[in-house]
Amino acid sequence: MKKILLTTLCASSLTLGAAVAWACDGAEHTASNDAQPAPVKAAPAELAKVSVDELATLLGAKAKSGVQVLDANNDDTRAKMGVIPGATLLTSVRYDVKELPADKGKKLVFYCANEHCGASHMAARRAREAGHQDVAVMPAGISGWKAAGKATSKRSQS
Repeated sequence: MKKILLTTLCASSLTLGAAVAWACDGAEHTASNDAQPAPVKAAPAELAKVSVDELATLLGAKAKSGVQVLDANNDDTRAKMGVIPGATLLTSVRYDVKELPADKGKKLVFYCANEHCGASHMAARRAREAGHQDVAVMPAGISGWKAAGKATSKRSQS
């Protein structure tokens, strides 16, 4: 009986863990009950992190750095907090990779709401899976950008 209970408990916790994930764009990801588990992959390499000041410097030298900033927030967050001027607004964390630049060597920096938001990490990993090589996140997000006194705009698209 102990073995059956332990097996049931383990299976339930695995199902629950795989069933729900949250991103700052409000998207919920669910796995169906009859879905087969994904094959085990090697842990992805850690994403590079860029501070608010580092991103501001890169943007100041944009012609030389060639950086492209990508906003992984939803429209509500953008309306409340604004966006980094010149940022490309992704449609969601599950954006079509056609929204990324064709140049897979271009430096991409993703941001979302704040350090507790995972949307920028999800979007950055999607870019890396699509073959982009120079991918980073700004964990402080738009909240950290604003707290540092950096300029924002209401809407932007480049």
